[in-house]
Amino acid sequence: MKARLMMIASALLASLICLPAGAQQGAGMGGMNGMGQGSGMSQGGGPRAGAPRDCSLSPNPAACTAHREARSKAFDACKGSAGPQRRQCMRDQMQNFDCSKAGNPQQCEARKMAYKECQGQPGPTFRQCVQQKMPSVDCSKAPNQARCDQHQKARAACQDKIGPEHRACLREQFGVK
Repeated sequence: MKARLMMIASALLASLICLPAGAQQGAGMGGMNGMGQGSGMSQGGGPRAGAPRDCSLSPNPAACTAHREARSKAFDACKGSAGPQRRQCMRDQMQNFDCSKAGNPQQCEARKMAYKECQGQPGPTFRQCVQQKMPSVDCSKAPNQARCDQHQKARAACQDKIGPEHRACLREQFGVK
């Protein structure tokens, strides 16, 4: 009886000692990153969100600011939802974005139309549908035509794949290992 009580007490003591160390945040978990700034999750961006971008350094500061305001409004509107409902709410809210303030208004309008046509499809099939509905980009107007052409070829080669197969296809197209 005494041995059992000692084992239970030891396990409890060890877990209480280790608990504070496990609760500390690391650099990638919302703590401080190497730059002395937070991880940027203050806007509710989730685990993939990076630090907020400085719009004054962007090629089109007005478009950057408009996009940031639209995302902020969408976050506020979808605050009470989670999971698939939140994703759908965000998609619906982003449909209200004013494309006249976008960096490429024609592409913005085309994306809105593609989103509308693919509405109701889940995750990977939605992304694949949007990709297929989007018109191809005119690489003659791109700042780096070779890179644009490479992206178009990769898009065409990988259009029928979804999920991990799509990522593997893109890696193969771009020569990334």
